[in-house]
Formats: sequence, structure tokens, C-alpha cells
Amino acid sequence: MQKIALGRTGLMVSRMALGGYPFGGVNRANDWDPWSLEGRRTAIATINRALDLGINYIDTAPAYGKGNSEELIGEVMKTRRADCVLATKVKWEGLGKQDIIDSVHASLKRLHTGQLDIVQLHGGMFTAEEYDHIINGGPLDGLLALQQAGDIRFIGLTTEEPWTARPFLKHPEFTVLQLAYNFIYQSAARNVLDEARAGDIGVVTMRTMTSGILQRAARYLAPEWLTGSNLYEICLKFVLSDSRVHAAIVGMRWPEEVERNVALVEGFHPEFDFAELPRMTAHVYEAEDKE
Repeated sequence: MQKIALGRTGLMVSRMALGGYPFGGVNRANDWDPWSLEGRRTAIATINRALDLGINYIDTAPAYGKGNSEELIGEVMKTRRADCVLATKVKWEGLGKQDIIDSVHASLKRLHTGQLDIVQLHGGMFTAEEYDHIINGGPLDGLLALQQAGDIRFIGLTTEEPWTARPFLKHPEFTVLQLAYNFIYQSAARNVLDEARAGDIGVVTMRTMTSGILQRAARYLAPEWLTGSNLYEICLKFVLSDSRVHAAIVGMRWPEEVERNVALVEGFHPEFDFAELPRMTAHVYEAEDKE
């Protein structure tokens, strides 16, 4: 699979990353239980299949199943740690420097590794007060201490509301940004993605497939879309068509799901850079006139 430099980290990562949430979340409608013996075996097989096919970026978090996701990935890392860029996260709300250090040390144990490539502050929407707490109240100091000790290599953050991450981009310590960006939620396209590229920050997308929201909405608004097209494929192609995005995180549960997605990524060559997609009425008119 094609690899790309993750911003100024210099890490070479696959364009598609394996998301760890499914290894910590039950989905009974699809007969998925990563705590069952069969579910654990399947999850481990899926992780191995992803690595076999060239997906070398794995993203997880201790919050995914109270550590279950990290533990399952850790089983594979016992023998294949050198095969991937490994990223996890840390909660920070109300926590200080030592709390951050303790949390990351626990993740290191669950993941069976002596060093994490990326550790991200696990965020949704950052208020001004929360930003101040992270920068001045201990969380960033904890991550910097871990980095100095060699426990982690790079520091990042995740956000559901990309515009609230903008203040962090001025701090050189943050070199990776994981944000919600997909076919139906394009807020990041108008500011954060451009700013991240200007700062040579590594960008990975979460909610790449809209977390199934687009597909669920189509059931009520346009059910014919579900039979006449592959909305999941459209979602993945959309993100991979934006040159400001380095890697797209996709949660996958079964080895055959990995195989289908890898084939899609390897066979897709964008014809248009969606970084240039007009997103204002006036700009749409201008594009139409030029065409």
C-alpha cells in the first residue's frame, strides 16, 4: 500500500489506518463481541491481516472498551511491533501531569511495547478553559516528560469539532492532528486543514466513513442510494481525494473487510484534489463560469 510522510514527524504511514474502536465496542446487530473468545480471535486475525496487506498505522485508545482494544492490539504487538506506527490516546479532563504519565505507562503495558509512536489528547470539543488547562495545567507537561524519557515519540490531539483545535496548532509540540472530516462533515476544509498543512502537521481523519450516519440517514431520505451505490466507498474516496489528509482511519472488524478496503484504496487514483473543492456559493459560481 502507498505510504506517505505524516507531516513533519517523518513517519511513513499507509493512506488507510486501522481504527481500534471496534475492538472495544460490542455490535450485537452484526454479531460482534470483541470480549468473546471468537471475537478476540477474529480481532487478532484482522489486525494481522491489516499488517500483512500493508496497513502500517494502527490507532487505538484506552477508552475503547476500558483497555480491551489496546490489549487485543498488544497481543499482535508482541511479535509485530516493528511492522507498524502505533498511536493511542490519553484522557486529560481534570487530570494533571502525573495522571497523564500514569495513563500512558498503563497503555504501554497493555500494548506490549516500550515506546509509542504517537500519543494524542483524547478530545471532542475544546473550550478556552480546557485549552488553558492542557497547556498550563499539567497534561502537556506530562506528555513532554514522556517524550523526553523516550516513552513516546510524537504528541497529537483528536477533535470532533476541528475548529476548536486551532489554538493548539501554534504550539510546535503538537505534530499530529486527528479530526472529524468526512463526506457530510466538512468543517475542517475551510480552516484547520489549511493551517495544518501550513504547519506541516500530520493529519489523520476519524469518522472517515461518517460512522454509518450517512448510510442511516439515507434509509429515511433516499433508500435507493443504498441499492444503487456504495456509500461507504464514496466516503473513503472523498477523504483520500483531499491532499491535506495523510491517512484515513477506518474501523474494521473482519479480515475480509480489510481485504475489500485495501483493494479499494490500492485501486483508487484521485482525479481531483478535494482541497480545491469550492465550499461557498460565490466560489461555486466562479468554478462553474471557468468550466
